[in-house]
Amino acid sequence: MSQAPPSTQLRIALLPGDGIGREIAGPAAALAEAAGSRHGLRLAWTEYDWNCDHFRRTGSMMPADGLEQLAGHDAILLGAVGSPEVPDHVSLWGLLIPIRRTFRQRVNLRPTRRLPGIPGPLRSQKPVDFVVIRENVEGEYSEIGGRLYHGTEDEIAVQESVFTRRGLIPVMRFAFDLARKRSGKLTAATKSNGIIHTMPFWDQVFGELAGEYPDVATRRVHVDALAAELVLRPETHDVIVASNLFGDILTDLGAAVAGSLGVAASANIDPTGDHPSMFEPVHGSAPDIAGRGIANPIAMCWSAALMLEHLGQAAAAADIMTAIERVTAAGEALTPDLGGKAGTAEAGAALLAALPR
Repeated sequence: MSQAPPSTQLRIALLPGDGIGREIAGPAAALAEAAGSRHGLRLAWTEYDWNCDHFRRTGSMMPADGLEQLAGHDAILLGAVGSPEVPDHVSLWGLLIPIRRTFRQRVNLRPTRRLPGIPGPLRSQKPVDFVVIRENVEGEYSEIGGRLYHGTEDEIAVQESVFTRRGLIPVMRFAFDLARKRSGKLTAATKSNGIIHTMPFWDQVFGELAGEYPDVATRRVHVDALAAELVLRPETHDVIVASNLFGDILTDLGAAVAGSLGVAASANIDPTGDHPSMFEPVHGSAPDIAGRGIANPIAMCWSAALMLEHLGQAAAAADIMTAIERVTAAGEALTPDLGGKAGTAEAGAALLAALPR
């Protein structure tokens, strides 16, 4: 009789957030817990109700010591942030962005894979499996800038992009290391023909690091041409590294190519390991379908798999991905975004049932 594996406990902060985040958090946590238990893993959850409702009650998205509370966890699993009643810049900059920046989550890893049984919108149904490494804390999404002469014909808005060598090197190195583990191909998204300061600097740092990885074949592609390639020939790409803005746009395009934002997962990683990393679906809070019980839990579940893999629990993560692929291949418990009629609870139950025994 085989012995049970030794028990390991991980402390996970669960932030369901807003809208459909509250509906998909439960199924994802249940799936992660069930997958972990098969490998001697115990997940100790602490749930936080920090969201737009919290903002309406208190005037802030999280308490003053919120980041201190999160710092003691091994990882953070987040559902979604945003509500029509709260401006996006308030909700995002009050919760999501401070977590990413305070915990130095410089790497935003976003995988795109065409799951079995889910036809994408493209005529070609060749396998698609690429990863975008997005710079996550600076770039075009800086706080530097401002507005003058509000409400007059002279009104002006200025937004500064910030690219630092200290910020770019760990992100690009992460991408090179990942490319080395996968196919040995890495593409850098650029726009140095039109953006004359930050993008040539991006290209320069990329070129310097490429010299340290002679076994990795590199390309620099203008982001507009790269977007066209991801539509025309997505199967030719493997690892892409991109700035904050470009990576954000390319990964939403990738999700569309894969069939739905409902299957798009992501990881916000501190490459030093000094702080907890955060895992979340790419999609937002989807207020148009919130409360209807039809949200797709797959992206949140895949994000939970990325979390377990990051925490050294590769076998449990692989079990989650097996369950996801079994459910999509069967096609019997798909939510409306994937052409099915299942609700969130039914899809979540199917994923649990599909875990390897």
